[in-house]
Amino acid sequence: MSDNTLTRHLVVVGAGMVAHRFVESVRTRDPEGRWRITVIGEEDRLPYDRVGLTAFFDGATVDDLTLSREHFVDDERVSFLRGDAVVALDRDERRLRTASGTVVEWDELVLATGSYAASLAVDGFHLPGVFVYRTLDDLESLSSWVAERKGALDRPVRGIVVGGGLLGLEAAGALQGMDVEATIIQSSDRLMSAQLDAAGGEALARLIGARGIEVRTETITTRLDPGPHGGVAQLEFRDGSLAPADVVIFTVGVRPRDELARISGLKVDKRGGVIVDAGCRTSDPSIHAIGEVAAMEGRCVGLVAPGYAMAEVVATRLLGGEAEFPGYDLSTKLKLGGVDVASFGDAFGETPGALDVVYADPVAGVYKKLVLSDDASILLGGILVGDATAYASLRPLIGAKLGGDPSAYLLPETDGARPATGPLPDEALVCSCNAVSAGRIRSAVTDDGCTDVAGVKACTKAGAACGSCLPLVKRLVGAELEAAGVTLSSALCEHFASTRAQLFDQVRVAGLTTFSEIVTRFGTGRGCDICKPVVASILASQGAGHVLDGGRASLQDTNDHVMANLQKDGSYSVVPRIPGGEVTPEGLLVIGQVAKDFGLYTKITGGQRIDLFGARLEQLPEIWQRLVDGGFESGHAYGKSLRTVKSCVGSTWCRFGVQDSVGMAVELELRYRGLRSPHKLKLGVSGCARECAEARGKDVGVIATEQGWNLYVGGNGGFTPRHAQLLAEGLDSETLIRTIDRFLMYYIRTADRLQRTAPWLEELEGGLDALRAVIIDDSLGIADDLDAAMALHVDAYEDEWKATLDDPEKLKRFASFVNAPTTPDPSLAYTAERGQPRPATDAERESGGVLIAGTTLEVRR
Repeated sequence: MSDNTLTRHLVVVGAGMVAHRFVESVRTRDPEGRWRITVIGEEDRLPYDRVGLTAFFDGATVDDLTLSREHFVDDERVSFLRGDAVVALDRDERRLRTASGTVVEWDELVLATGSYAASLAVDGFHLPGVFVYRTLDDLESLSSWVAERKGALDRPVRGIVVGGGLLGLEAAGALQGMDVEATIIQSSDRLMSAQLDAAGGEALARLIGARGIEVRTETITTRLDPGPHGGVAQLEFRDGSLAPADVVIFTVGVRPRDELARISGLKVDKRGGVIVDAGCRTSDPSIHAIGEVAAMEGRCVGLVAPGYAMAEVVATRLLGGEAEFPGYDLSTKLKLGGVDVASFGDAFGETPGALDVVYADPVAGVYKKLVLSDDASILLGGILVGDATAYASLRPLIGAKLGGDPSAYLLPETDGARPATGPLPDEALVCSCNAVSAGRIRSAVTDDGCTDVAGVKACTKAGAACGSCLPLVKRLVGAELEAAGVTLSSALCEHFASTRAQLFDQVRVAGLTTFSEIVTRFGTGRGCDICKPVVASILASQGAGHVLDGGRASLQDTNDHVMANLQKDGSYSVVPRIPGGEVTPEGLLVIGQVAKDFGLYTKITGGQRIDLFGARLEQLPEIWQRLVDGGFESGHAYGKSLRTVKSCVGSTWCRFGVQDSVGMAVELELRYRGLRSPHKLKLGVSGCARECAEARGKDVGVIATEQGWNLYVGGNGGFTPRHAQLLAEGLDSETLIRTIDRFLMYYIRTADRLQRTAPWLEELEGGLDALRAVIIDDSLGIADDLDAAMALHVDAYEDEWKATLDDPEKLKRFASFVNAPTTPDPSLAYTAERGQPRPATDAERESGGVLIAGTTLEVRR
């Protein structure tokens, strides 16, 4: 560090995310020690991730949310005064005073005081049970209150969120995660009205409703009334209606914390916020303001990305450089329990001459819009609801040419559409939170030696805030490494450095049963959409209990979350297990009557069972109750697990059959039902060499001969079909089953995420001979362990749907609304699909499709 006489004092008031970013930027870019820094924070905590605050209800601890603990407090140049509010500024003397009486002088002062949660001027706002959703203290108090109400009530706790913006939706999801019946009250005509147009808001409301969260729009709260326990009991609205509530959360916006600026005489905008110029300097040359408290262009913005941009501007200026604020980036992305929403750029098409390209499928709850320049070549902005997979690719292209047909970014991939595949230009902004371009990410790989996403993230800060850009970052890193001939990292994701196989063994040996235990012991952070389903699968395959028990429900993919396959029209399919394709006449009558009573489309699949399509979420328990009572169980069509064991009729009926293929198929299907694996599993059993069950196209294929059973493994259908390879021949039934047991369990333990048996076997060192040595000759000495693991699965099996029907808590997730009607929505019309029912909306019937840039495109399901 340089001599203290050359060191100036920089004081930062506020210790939130933007303040933390600013201090880290100055600290890392000032190795000469030109500045010593004092940070003063009102909360008695280290800076924490306010964007990821809702993760608190998914098990994230305060330590998980804390930002860069070791850097912020261990640098001798940084002093941190926490739990002490600044109460006075003396601009003439460049001196401030805190509530504890501490006096601090500055050479330069940065106000990063952020904002506070706005409140409504209504009676009852300060009743017990009424909260805002702003700080960790707020969330801890909310969690304690809900727990207290649960213990005091003999019914479900009822919660209301007032405010339907981004934060309101997160708060409603948090309530639902605590098993609270949630309702959102929105004063405007749609949810997320600052980001979505009317059609997008309507699509979002459908999706939120399908999660079991009720939505009331154009509703104004006028008062809150207490109950006999002293806490809030109900809300009254402007139209005179009432709504009962045990807990209320207000998310009606934020207001800048500009009180210090006001009392010290700094210029303040009439709508609030400290007025700053393009360099974030206030009316006092020695004072800057950044983040939500800074008013630029007449407004304050409550998003982290603009705050980070301001932090970098001021850091650059204080270190002798030139920089100006580039303008507000209002792009936002929400992911709430599988509900994807994104809004970016000029989402409302306010640019003169702008054109809208729209795709809408209201039945599936999907709405997508791109806003283009008047010649339809330049991307200006967009809205994505229900399917935001294109966000990471589109967001960096704002202001650039799309390079392809705009509709290709919007149509479902199942309709054959694919986005343009050209590389992003270097100047394209990939991470808007931290202003990281595609070129900077590429240079991190080529120039800075980063070899994985975690390294690029640490080097560039890309994905370090909201994380929505990480899929694109991963693709860019992978492409750059591949071009350089570098072997890609085998880490499961940024939270687990191990492979899936390594993590499987770690969990098995340690005997852990929850995600929080696993990520604390073997990973970092709070997990993601990659590692959470993997851990859920690992736990399920190790006999950890029902997939919806405890915290495991939140780890599941969309289908496993409700134990049904989501179809492209927004409905669900129901697939009862029919082992070996063998079914009684009575069973067929049960399935037929259920399909008739619920108006379901029926199809006999290639896996020799009957699929029922078109069920609504709230119908699933009733449908399954009928099927379970009729002797059926879950066919696990929704899971990465055993699907079916296909068979011919075998020696029982066929004059060519040499073995009972049906009996063997039934035995295998009942043995491996519910077995969770890296990918779906399909088996086949043929009663003779004529191969009517197509066993050699399956993960496990069994073909009968006069000498016994021949066993084939590693066959797959799909995009890259493979024939299964002969592993062993002439096996008796007992040896056959034992060998299949070991094959499946070895695959489950050692395969990568979403890797089917064919590519797994191709990549297995030593190939088929090595596999044969492991599971037949026991070359690794693990055969007994594999046998025991499969025996545990067989002994612990329970039908997931029957267990769910017997558990009222699990059944709660199948209500589409708290007050869902039992009869179909009269606004829905039904048309025939080859003589069978298929839902369609009135708008779709009338127009025959959906509008894209003035052209009607047919939506096929």
